[in-house]
Amino acid sequence: MKTRFPAIPSSEITTEGVYLSRRKALRLGGAALSAAALAACGVNAPPPTTSAPIGPMLTPAPTPDTREPVAAKQTDELGDKLTPYSSVTTYNNFYEFSTSKEAVASLSKNFKGWPWQVTVGGLVNNPKTYDIDDLRRKFDQEERIYRLRCVEAWSMVIPWVGFPLSKLLKEVEPNAKAKYVRFESLQDPAQFPGQRDPFYRWPYVEGLRLDEAMNDLTLMVTGLYGKALPAANGAPLRLAVPWKYGFKSIKSIVKIELVEEQPTSLWMSAASNEYGFYSNVNPSVSHPRWLQDTERRIGELSRRKSLMFNGYEAQVQDLYKGMDLKRNY
Repeated sequence: MKTRFPAIPSSEITTEGVYLSRRKALRLGGAALSAAALAACGVNAPPPTTSAPIGPMLTPAPTPDTREPVAAKQTDELGDKLTPYSSVTTYNNFYEFSTSKEAVASLSKNFKGWPWQVTVGGLVNNPKTYDIDDLRRKFDQEERIYRLRCVEAWSMVIPWVGFPLSKLLKEVEPNAKAKYVRFESLQDPAQFPGQRDPFYRWPYVEGLRLDEAMNDLTLMVTGLYGKALPAANGAPLRLAVPWKYGFKSIKSIVKIELVEEQPTSLWMSAASNEYGFYSNVNPSVSHPRWLQDTERRIGELSRRKSLMFNGYEAQVQDLYKGMDLKRNY
C-alpha cells in the first residue's frame, strides 16, 4: 500500500518566484558572478574557499571575514530565527576531521570536493553514477529551512539547498527486495585525518528505511544559505533528515545502496547501547549521556523544550504507527 505524506508547510520552502529569481542570479555565479551583482545584494564578492570549481547554480562559500549571507526567509515555519551562517559553518560534529567542533572549519579548508562522483546501486533496476554537477543540474535545487537537532542536546535552524532524495531513488528504480537505503561517506585519511583513529569503523555509514528515504522531507543537500556547501558541513553532498538526530544526516556522500537488510551505521557499531538505527528526536527517551527533553539553540542563552520528531510530527508520525519508539530508539 502506498503511503501518502502530508505536504511540507509552505513556510518551510522558498516561494517559487523568489527561489527562481535567486537561481537565475546564482547561475551567473562561480568565477563569472560579478562583484557588482553581489554588491547589489549587499554581499561583498568573496573568493572561493578552494581553487576547485563548485559546479552550477551555487556561488562559492564565503571566507570567514566576509559579511553574513542572507537567506530568502529569516525564520522557519515555527517562527524560529535562522542560525547565523558563521555559527552554522564553524560549530560542527565531523569526526572525519576532528572530535572538536571548533576545529573542523580550519582543518577542512583544503578539502577537495570537486570533481566528485556518487554511485547509486544495489537492489535497483537502473544503477547510476552521477557527477556532483550532474546532480545539481538534473534535480531542481530548492531552499528549505530545517531545524537541526544534535543528540548532544543543541540545535540550529539552517536554510539548506538541495533536492528530495525520493527524486533520485525514483530514477534508479528500487526493486521489490529493497527495504533500506545505505549511505557511505568518502574514505580518505589524507583529507580526513580523523579517519586515522582506529576506534571507529570507517568509512562513515548510515541508513534509512526505504519509506523514510522516500519521505519528501528527506533532502540531499548541496548548499546552505544559497552558497555551495562548505567542507565543514559535508561538502559537496550530504543528507538532511530533520526529524532525526544530526548524526543520521551523513556528510560527504560517495555511495548510496538499496539493500534488503538493515544497515549497521558507524555509531551503531561503536556503541549500539547508545545509538539505535532509527534515532528519531524523542524528548521522552534520553541518551545515556544527554537528557533529550530540552535543548540549547545555538545563539540563545536559555534552553527550550524539545519537540517530538523535532517538530515534524505531522509529516512523519505515520511512518512509525504501532512501533514502540522507546524500544526502537
